[in-house]
Amino acid sequence: MNRQFLARAMTLAAPLVALATPLAAQGRTSGTADADLVARARAIHERVITLDTHNDINPANFTAERNYTQRLSTLVNLPKMEEGGLDASFFVVYVGQEDDFTPAGYQRVYDRAISMFRAIHRLTDSIAPDRIGLALTSADVRRIAASGRKVALIGVENGYSLGEDLRHVQEFYDLGGRYLSLSHNGHSQLSDSNTGERDGVWKWHGLSPLGKQVVAEANRVGFMLDVSHPSRESMMQTVALSKAPIIASHSSVRALCDNSRNLDDEQLLAIKANGGVVQLVALSEYVKTPPPPSAERVAAIAALREEFGLPAEGGGRGGMAALSAEQRTAYRERMTKLDQQFPPPPRATVADFVDHIDYAVKLIGIDHVGISSDFDGGGGVDGWSDASETFNVTLELVRRGYTEEQIAKIWSGNLLRVMDEVRAIADSR
Repeated sequence: MNRQFLARAMTLAAPLVALATPLAAQGRTSGTADADLVARARAIHERVITLDTHNDINPANFTAERNYTQRLSTLVNLPKMEEGGLDASFFVVYVGQEDDFTPAGYQRVYDRAISMFRAIHRLTDSIAPDRIGLALTSADVRRIAASGRKVALIGVENGYSLGEDLRHVQEFYDLGGRYLSLSHNGHSQLSDSNTGERDGVWKWHGLSPLGKQVVAEANRVGFMLDVSHPSRESMMQTVALSKAPIIASHSSVRALCDNSRNLDDEQLLAIKANGGVVQLVALSEYVKTPPPPSAERVAAIAALREEFGLPAEGGGRGGMAALSAEQRTAYRERMTKLDQQFPPPPRATVADFVDHIDYAVKLIGIDHVGISSDFDGGGGVDGWSDASETFNVTLELVRRGYTEEQIAKIWSGNLLRVMDEVRAIADSR
Protein backbone atom coordinates (compact mmCIF):
# COMPACT_ATOMS: atom_id res chain seq x y z
CA MET A 1 0.00 0.00 0.00
CA ASN A 2 2.98 2.32 -0.42
CA ARG A 3 1.56 4.07 -3.45
CA GLN A 4 -1.70 4.52 -1.59
CA PHE A 5 0.16 6.01 1.37
CA LEU A 6 1.96 8.57 -0.80
CA ALA A 7 -1.27 9.61 -2.49
CA ARG A 8 -3.03 9.98 0.84
CA ALA A 9 -0.20 11.81 2.51
CA MET A 10 -0.45 14.60 -0.06
CA THR A 11 -4.15 15.09 0.62
CA LEU A 12 -4.45 14.23 4.31
CA ALA A 13 -1.53 16.14 5.76
CA ALA A 14 -2.90 19.66 5.30
CA PRO A 15 -6.41 19.16 6.70
CA LEU A 16 -5.51 16.98 9.67
CA VAL A 17 -5.50 19.72 12.30
CA ALA A 18 -8.60 21.30 10.80
CA LEU A 19 -10.38 17.94 10.91
CA ALA A 20 -9.44 17.49 14.54
CA THR A 21 -10.67 20.91 15.60
CA PRO A 22 -14.43 20.24 15.31
CA LEU A 23 -13.99 17.15 17.48
CA ALA A 24 -12.12 19.19 20.07
CA ALA A 25 -14.90 21.73 20.04
CA GLN A 26 -17.31 18.95 21.03
CA GLY A 27 -15.60 18.74 24.40
CA ARG A 28 -13.68 15.52 23.82
CA THR A 29 -10.35 17.30 24.28
CA SER A 30 -9.23 20.73 25.45
CA GLY A 31 -7.85 22.84 22.62
CA THR A 32 -6.45 21.35 19.42
CA ALA A 33 -6.21 17.57 19.33
CA ASP A 34 -2.84 16.37 20.53
CA ALA A 35 -0.40 16.12 17.62
CA ASP A 36 0.83 12.71 18.73
CA LEU A 37 -2.71 11.35 18.83
CA VAL A 38 -3.42 12.73 15.36
CA ALA A 39 -0.21 11.22 13.99
CA ARG A 40 -1.00 7.85 15.57
CA ALA A 41 -4.54 7.93 14.20
CA ARG A 42 -3.28 8.86 10.74
CA ALA A 43 -0.87 5.91 10.74
CA ILE A 44 -3.63 3.52 11.80
CA HIS A 45 -6.01 4.99 9.23
CA GLU A 46 -3.39 4.31 6.55
CA ARG A 47 -2.77 0.72 7.57
CA VAL A 48 -6.32 -0.56 8.07
CA ILE A 49 -8.80 -1.15 5.24
CA THR A 50 -11.64 1.34 5.67
CA LEU A 51 -14.89 -0.04 4.25
CA ASP A 52 -18.26 1.73 4.13
CA THR A 53 -21.11 -0.69 3.52
CA HIS A 54 -23.76 1.65 2.12
CA ASN A 55 -23.40 4.37 -0.51
CA ASP A 56 -26.16 5.16 -2.98
CA ILE A 57 -25.58 5.82 -6.65
CA ASN A 58 -27.24 7.34 -9.69
CA PRO A 59 -26.36 5.67 -13.03
CA ALA A 60 -26.19 9.14 -14.58
CA ASN A 61 -22.91 9.59 -12.68
CA PHE A 62 -21.35 6.54 -14.33
CA THR A 63 -21.02 7.73 -17.91
CA ALA A 64 -18.01 8.64 -20.01
CA GLU A 65 -18.86 12.32 -19.67
CA ARG A 66 -19.82 12.41 -15.99
CA ASN A 67 -18.38 9.91 -13.58
CA TYR A 68 -16.71 9.24 -10.24
CA THR A 69 -13.23 10.15 -11.47
CA GLN A 70 -14.49 13.74 -11.21
CA ARG A 71 -15.08 15.69 -8.02
CA LEU A 72 -18.85 15.68 -8.37
CA SER A 73 -21.31 17.08 -5.86
CA THR A 74 -21.93 13.50 -4.71
CA LEU A 75 -20.73 12.74 -1.19
CA VAL A 76 -18.79 9.77 -2.52
CA ASN A 77 -16.53 9.76 -5.58
CA LEU A 78 -12.93 8.81 -6.21
CA PRO A 79 -11.35 12.20 -5.40
CA LYS A 80 -13.22 12.35 -2.08
CA MET A 81 -12.41 8.72 -1.25
CA GLU A 82 -8.73 9.41 -1.95
CA GLU A 83 -8.73 12.61 0.13
CA GLY A 84 -10.37 10.97 3.12
CA GLY A 85 -8.68 7.60 2.94
CA LEU A 86 -11.88 5.62 2.33
CA ASP A 87 -10.61 2.39 0.77
CA ALA A 88 -13.77 0.49 -0.08
CA SER A 89 -17.41 1.25 -0.72
CA PHE A 90 -20.49 -0.87 -1.25
CA PHE A 91 -22.29 0.88 -4.09
CA VAL A 92 -25.98 0.14 -3.78
CA VAL A 93 -28.34 -1.21 -6.42
CA TYR A 94 -31.50 0.38 -5.04
CA VAL A 95 -35.08 0.56 -6.24
CA GLY A 96 -37.79 2.40 -4.36
CA GLN A 97 -40.87 0.53 -3.20
CA GLU A 98 -44.03 0.88 -5.29
CA ASP A 99 -47.50 -0.58 -4.99
CA ASP A 100 -47.27 -2.20 -8.42
CA PHE A 101 -46.96 -5.95 -7.92
CA THR A 102 -47.78 -6.85 -11.53
CA PRO A 103 -45.44 -8.51 -14.04
CA ALA A 104 -45.00 -5.14 -15.76
CA GLY A 105 -44.16 -3.45 -12.46
CA TYR A 106 -41.62 -6.10 -11.56
CA GLN A 107 -40.04 -5.83 -15.01
CA ARG A 108 -39.70 -2.08 -14.67
CA VAL A 109 -37.83 -2.23 -11.35
CA TYR A 110 -35.76 -5.21 -12.49
CA ASP A 111 -34.60 -3.17 -15.49
CA ARG A 112 -33.75 -0.28 -13.19
CA ALA A 113 -31.66 -2.57 -10.99
CA ILE A 114 -29.82 -4.02 -13.99
CA SER A 115 -28.95 -0.50 -15.16
CA MET A 116 -27.27 0.12 -11.79
CA PHE A 117 -25.28 -3.11 -11.95
CA ARG A 118 -24.10 -2.11 -15.41
CA ALA A 119 -23.16 1.38 -14.20
CA ILE A 120 -20.90 0.01 -11.44
CA HIS A 121 -19.26 -2.43 -13.84
CA ARG A 122 -18.72 0.40 -16.30
CA LEU A 123 -16.81 2.36 -13.65
CA THR A 124 -14.53 -0.53 -12.70
CA ASP A 125 -14.17 -2.13 -16.15
CA SER A 126 -13.78 0.82 -18.54
CA ILE A 127 -13.98 4.26 -16.92
CA ALA A 128 -11.38 3.92 -14.16
CA PRO A 129 -9.97 0.38 -13.81
CA ASP A 130 -6.61 1.90 -12.87
CA ARG A 131 -8.19 3.65 -9.85
CA ILE A 132 -10.91 1.26 -8.64
CA GLY A 133 -11.60 -2.45 -8.90
CA LEU A 134 -14.68 -4.59 -8.28
CA ALA A 135 -14.33 -7.05 -5.40
CA LEU A 136 -16.32 -10.28 -5.25
CA THR A 137 -14.52 -11.80 -2.26
CA SER A 138 -12.71 -10.63 0.84
CA ALA A 139 -9.44 -11.65 -0.85
CA ASP A 140 -10.33 -9.32 -3.73
CA VAL A 141 -10.86 -6.48 -1.27
CA ARG A 142 -7.43 -6.96 0.25
CA ARG A 143 -5.70 -7.46 -3.11
CA ILE A 144 -7.21 -4.37 -4.72
CA ALA A 145 -6.56 -2.20 -1.67
CA ALA A 146 -2.94 -3.39 -1.56
CA SER A 147 -2.54 -2.33 -5.19
CA GLY A 148 -3.29 1.29 -4.22
CA ARG A 149 -6.69 1.32 -5.94
CA LYS A 150 -10.06 1.87 -4.36
CA VAL A 151 -12.45 -1.04 -3.95
CA ALA A 152 -16.02 -1.26 -5.20
CA LEU A 153 -18.48 -3.82 -3.88
CA ILE A 154 -22.18 -4.12 -4.67
CA GLY A 155 -25.14 -4.32 -2.31
CA VAL A 156 -28.75 -4.84 -3.40
CA GLU A 157 -31.29 -2.77 -1.49
CA ASN A 158 -34.92 -3.85 -1.73
CA GLY A 159 -35.80 -7.31 -2.99
CA TYR A 160 -38.72 -5.74 -4.84
CA SER A 161 -36.47 -5.79 -7.93
CA LEU A 162 -36.33 -9.61 -7.75
CA GLY A 163 -40.00 -9.81 -8.65
CA GLU A 164 -41.35 -13.30 -8.05
CA ASP A 165 -38.56 -15.13 -9.89
CA LEU A 166 -36.13 -16.88 -7.54
CA ARG A 167 -33.65 -17.21 -10.40
CA HIS A 168 -32.93 -13.49 -10.06
CA VAL A 169 -31.21 -14.15 -6.71
CA GLN A 170 -28.49 -16.14 -8.46
CA GLU A 171 -28.41 -13.64 -11.34
CA PHE A 172 -27.88 -10.66 -9.03
CA TYR A 173 -25.15 -12.56 -7.18
CA ASP A 174 -23.43 -13.42 -10.45
CA LEU A 175 -23.53 -9.71 -11.38
CA GLY A 176 -21.53 -8.96 -8.23
CA GLY A 177 -24.17 -8.39 -5.58
CA ARG A 178 -22.89 -9.44 -2.17
CA TYR A 179 -25.70 -8.41 0.16
CA LEU A 180 -29.44 -8.36 -0.33
CA SER A 181 -32.21 -6.69 1.65
CA LEU A 182 -35.78 -7.88 1.21
CA SER A 183 -37.56 -4.53 1.56
CA HIS A 184 -37.03 -0.79 1.78
CA ASN A 185 -39.48 1.92 2.88
CA GLY A 186 -42.77 0.16 2.23
CA HIS A 187 -43.80 -3.49 2.27
CA SER A 188 -42.52 -5.60 -0.62
CA GLN A 189 -43.66 -8.95 -2.00
CA LEU A 190 -41.00 -10.52 0.25
CA SER A 191 -41.12 -8.71 3.57
CA ASP A 192 -42.72 -6.09 5.75
CA SER A 193 -40.81 -2.84 6.14
CA ASN A 194 -39.90 -0.95 9.29
CA THR A 195 -42.26 1.77 8.04
CA GLY A 196 -45.19 -0.32 9.27
CA GLU A 197 -44.49 1.09 12.72
CA ARG A 198 -45.69 4.46 11.51
CA ASP A 199 -49.29 3.39 10.82
CA GLY A 200 -49.51 -0.10 12.32
CA VAL A 201 -50.37 -1.58 8.94
CA TRP A 202 -48.58 -4.82 8.07
CA LYS A 203 -48.69 -6.98 4.95
CA TRP A 204 -47.04 -10.23 6.03
CA HIS A 205 -46.31 -9.91 9.76
CA GLY A 206 -42.68 -10.49 8.92
CA LEU A 207 -41.54 -12.43 5.88
CA SER A 208 -43.88 -13.54 3.12
CA PRO A 209 -43.82 -17.20 1.99
CA LEU A 210 -41.78 -16.09 -1.03
CA GLY A 211 -39.50 -14.08 1.24
CA LYS A 212 -38.73 -17.21 3.24
CA GLN A 213 -37.75 -18.94 -0.01
CA VAL A 214 -35.47 -16.01 -0.87
CA VAL A 215 -33.73 -16.37 2.51
CA ALA A 216 -32.98 -20.01 1.68
CA GLU A 217 -31.88 -19.14 -1.85
CA ALA A 218 -29.59 -16.37 -0.60
CA ASN A 219 -27.96 -18.89 1.74
CA ARG A 220 -27.56 -21.29 -1.17
CA VAL A 221 -25.84 -18.83 -3.53
CA GLY A 222 -23.76 -16.99 -0.91
CA PHE A 223 -25.62 -13.67 -0.61
CA MET A 224 -25.34 -11.93 2.75
CA LEU A 225 -28.84 -11.04 3.98
CA ASP A 226 -29.28 -7.40 5.02
CA VAL A 227 -31.90 -6.58 7.66
CA SER A 228 -31.57 -2.80 7.89
CA HIS A 229 -34.90 -1.82 6.31
CA PRO A 230 -37.24 -4.77 7.00
CA SER A 231 -39.51 -4.73 10.03
CA ARG A 232 -38.40 -5.99 13.41
CA GLU A 233 -40.51 -9.14 13.04
CA SER A 234 -39.09 -9.78 9.58
CA MET A 235 -35.55 -9.32 10.90
CA MET A 236 -36.09 -11.77 13.76
CA GLN A 237 -37.62 -14.33 11.40
CA THR A 238 -34.64 -13.95 9.06
CA VAL A 239 -32.23 -14.61 11.94
CA ALA A 240 -34.19 -17.74 12.84
CA LEU A 241 -34.31 -19.04 9.27
CA SER A 242 -30.88 -18.14 7.92
CA LYS A 243 -28.22 -20.84 7.97
CA ALA A 244 -25.55 -18.14 7.56
CA PRO A 245 -24.63 -14.95 9.43
CA ILE A 246 -26.61 -11.84 8.49
CA ILE A 247 -25.78 -8.14 8.44
CA ALA A 248 -27.52 -4.85 9.04
CA SER A 249 -25.83 -2.77 6.34
CA HIS A 250 -26.82 0.64 7.71
CA SER A 251 -28.64 0.80 11.05
CA SER A 252 -27.78 2.24 14.46
CA VAL A 253 -28.71 1.68 18.11
CA ARG A 254 -32.31 2.20 19.10
CA ALA A 255 -31.49 2.68 22.77
CA LEU A 256 -29.62 5.87 21.80
CA CYS A 257 -31.98 7.06 19.05
CA ASP A 258 -35.55 5.77 18.98
CA ASN A 259 -36.10 5.35 15.24
CA SER A 260 -37.76 2.37 13.56
CA ARG A 261 -34.69 2.00 11.32
CA ASN A 262 -32.51 1.32 14.36
CA LEU A 263 -32.03 -1.95 16.21
CA ASP A 264 -33.06 -2.58 19.81
CA ASP A 265 -30.94 -4.57 22.25
CA GLU A 266 -32.75 -7.84 21.56
CA GLN A 267 -32.11 -7.47 17.84
CA LEU A 268 -28.46 -6.61 18.42
CA LEU A 269 -28.02 -9.66 20.63
CA ALA A 270 -29.76 -11.84 18.03
CA ILE A 271 -27.27 -10.71 15.39
CA LYS A 272 -24.42 -11.51 17.78
CA ALA A 273 -25.81 -15.00 18.39
CA ASN A 274 -26.17 -15.46 14.64
CA GLY A 275 -22.51 -14.49 14.12
CA GLY A 276 -23.41 -11.46 12.04
CA VAL A 277 -22.40 -7.82 12.08
CA VAL A 278 -24.19 -4.50 12.57
CA GLN A 279 -22.84 -1.75 10.32
CA LEU A 280 -23.71 1.31 12.37
CA VAL A 281 -24.80 4.22 10.20
CA ALA A 282 -23.69 7.85 10.40
CA LEU A 283 -27.05 9.24 9.29
CA SER A 284 -27.80 12.13 11.60
CA GLU A 285 -31.46 11.42 12.30
CA TYR A 286 -30.61 7.78 13.14
CA VAL A 287 -27.74 8.84 15.41
CA LYS A 288 -29.37 11.53 17.53
CA THR A 289 -33.01 12.52 17.79
CA PRO A 290 -33.09 16.13 16.60
CA PRO A 291 -35.25 18.83 18.14
CA PRO A 292 -38.33 19.51 16.01
CA PRO A 293 -37.77 21.92 13.10
CA SER A 294 -39.66 25.18 12.89
CA ALA A 295 -43.11 25.19 11.33
CA GLU A 296 -41.78 27.48 8.59
CA ARG A 297 -39.05 25.02 7.70
CA VAL A 298 -41.47 22.08 7.62
CA ALA A 299 -43.81 23.95 5.29
CA ALA A 300 -40.97 25.08 3.01
CA ILE A 301 -39.55 21.56 2.70
CA ALA A 302 -42.99 20.09 2.01
CA ALA A 303 -43.53 22.62 -0.78
CA LEU A 304 -40.09 21.92 -2.26
CA ARG A 305 -40.58 18.15 -2.21
CA GLU A 306 -43.98 18.50 -3.82
CA GLU A 307 -42.46 20.69 -6.54
CA PHE A 308 -39.89 17.98 -7.35
CA GLY A 309 -42.42 15.16 -7.15
CA LEU A 310 -40.92 13.65 -4.00
CA PRO A 311 -42.98 11.94 -1.29
CA ALA A 312 -43.75 13.99 1.79
CA GLU A 313 -42.11 11.29 3.92
CA GLY A 314 -39.46 8.77 3.01
CA GLY A 315 -36.60 8.90 5.46
CA GLY A 316 -33.05 9.05 4.23
CA ARG A 317 -33.18 8.97 0.46
CA GLY A 318 -36.88 9.83 0.29
CA GLY A 319 -37.12 9.26 -3.48
CA MET A 320 -34.03 11.25 -4.51
CA ALA A 321 -32.65 8.30 -6.47
CA ALA A 322 -35.58 8.62 -8.88
CA LEU A 323 -34.50 12.14 -9.90
CA SER A 324 -32.16 12.88 -12.77
CA ALA A 325 -28.66 14.14 -11.99
CA GLU A 326 -29.75 17.64 -13.01
CA GLN A 327 -32.82 17.50 -10.80
CA ARG A 328 -30.79 16.28 -7.84
CA THR A 329 -28.34 19.16 -8.29
CA ALA A 330 -31.18 21.66 -8.54
CA TYR A 331 -32.85 20.18 -5.46
CA ARG A 332 -29.65 20.39 -3.42
CA GLU A 333 -29.13 24.02 -4.48
CA ARG A 334 -32.65 24.89 -3.43
CA MET A 335 -32.20 23.04 -0.14
CA THR A 336 -29.02 25.01 0.55
CA LYS A 337 -30.94 28.27 0.15
CA LEU A 338 -33.79 26.90 2.26
CA ASP A 339 -31.33 25.94 5.00
CA GLN A 340 -30.00 29.49 5.03
CA GLN A 341 -33.49 30.95 5.31
CA PHE A 342 -34.84 28.39 7.80
CA PRO A 343 -31.83 26.76 9.54
CA PRO A 344 -32.20 23.06 10.30
CA PRO A 345 -31.80 21.65 13.80
CA PRO A 346 -28.15 20.86 14.60
CA ARG A 347 -26.88 17.62 13.12
CA ALA A 348 -25.37 14.77 15.07
CA THR A 349 -21.57 14.73 15.24
CA VAL A 350 -18.83 12.16 14.75
CA ALA A 351 -18.64 11.90 18.54
CA ASP A 352 -22.38 11.13 18.69
CA PHE A 353 -21.88 8.48 16.00
CA VAL A 354 -19.02 6.82 17.87
CA ASP A 355 -21.27 6.72 20.96
CA HIS A 356 -23.28 4.14 18.98
CA ILE A 357 -20.12 2.17 18.27
CA ASP A 358 -19.22 2.25 21.98
CA TYR A 359 -22.70 1.06 22.97
CA ALA A 360 -22.77 -1.79 20.47
CA VAL A 361 -19.23 -2.94 21.30
CA LYS A 362 -20.09 -3.10 25.00
CA LEU A 363 -23.35 -4.97 24.34
CA ILE A 364 -22.43 -7.46 21.60
CA GLY A 365 -18.63 -7.34 21.37
CA ILE A 366 -15.99 -5.95 19.06
CA ASP A 367 -16.45 -8.79 16.52
CA HIS A 368 -19.98 -7.79 15.54
CA VAL A 369 -19.73 -4.04 14.87
CA GLY A 370 -18.94 -2.17 11.64
CA ILE A 371 -19.35 1.21 9.95
CA SER A 372 -21.53 2.69 7.22
CA SER A 373 -22.50 6.19 6.13
CA ASP A 374 -25.51 5.99 3.77
CA PHE A 375 -23.84 8.79 1.80
CA ASP A 376 -25.90 10.05 -1.13
CA GLY A 377 -28.92 8.45 0.50
CA GLY A 378 -29.37 10.91 3.36
CA GLY A 379 -26.31 10.01 5.43
CA GLY A 380 -23.74 12.22 7.08
CA VAL A 381 -22.94 13.80 10.43
CA ASP A 382 -20.89 16.86 11.33
CA GLY A 383 -17.28 15.76 10.96
CA TRP A 384 -18.11 12.95 8.51
CA SER A 385 -20.21 14.81 5.99
CA ASP A 386 -18.68 13.13 2.93
CA ALA A 387 -15.98 10.61 2.05
CA SER A 388 -13.23 13.23 2.23
CA GLU A 389 -13.72 13.42 6.03
CA THR A 390 -13.45 9.68 6.68
CA PHE A 391 -10.29 10.10 8.77
CA ASN A 392 -12.33 11.82 11.49
CA VAL A 393 -14.00 8.53 12.41
CA THR A 394 -10.66 6.81 12.97
CA LEU A 395 -9.42 9.82 14.92
CA GLU A 396 -12.37 9.65 17.30
CA LEU A 397 -11.92 5.88 17.74
CA VAL A 398 -8.25 6.38 18.61
CA ARG A 399 -9.15 9.20 20.98
CA ARG A 400 -11.44 6.81 22.85
CA GLY A 401 -8.75 4.20 23.26
CA TYR A 402 -9.56 1.65 20.57
CA THR A 403 -6.50 -0.31 19.46
CA GLU A 404 -5.41 -0.74 15.87
CA GLU A 405 -6.58 -4.35 15.91
CA GLN A 406 -10.02 -3.28 17.13
CA ILE A 407 -10.25 -0.44 14.62
CA ALA A 408 -9.32 -2.82 11.79
CA LYS A 409 -12.18 -5.13 12.82
CA ILE A 410 -14.70 -2.30 13.04
CA TRP A 411 -13.70 -0.70 9.72
CA SER A 412 -13.69 -3.88 7.63
CA GLY A 413 -12.50 -7.03 9.36
CA ASN A 414 -15.86 -8.06 10.79
CA LEU A 415 -17.75 -7.53 7.56
CA LEU A 416 -15.15 -9.41 5.53
CA ARG A 417 -15.31 -12.28 8.04
CA VAL A 418 -19.07 -12.53 7.50
CA MET A 419 -18.58 -12.49 3.71
CA ASP A 420 -16.19 -15.41 4.03
CA GLU A 421 -18.49 -17.38 6.34
CA VAL A 422 -21.54 -16.85 4.12
CA ARG A 423 -19.54 -18.02 1.09
CA ALA A 424 -18.19 -21.06 2.97
CA ILE A 425 -21.68 -22.10 4.06
CA ALA A 426 -22.93 -21.78 0.47
CA ASP A 427 -20.00 -23.88 -0.78
CA SER A 428 -20.71 -26.60 1.79
CA ARG A 429 -24.36 -27.06 0.85
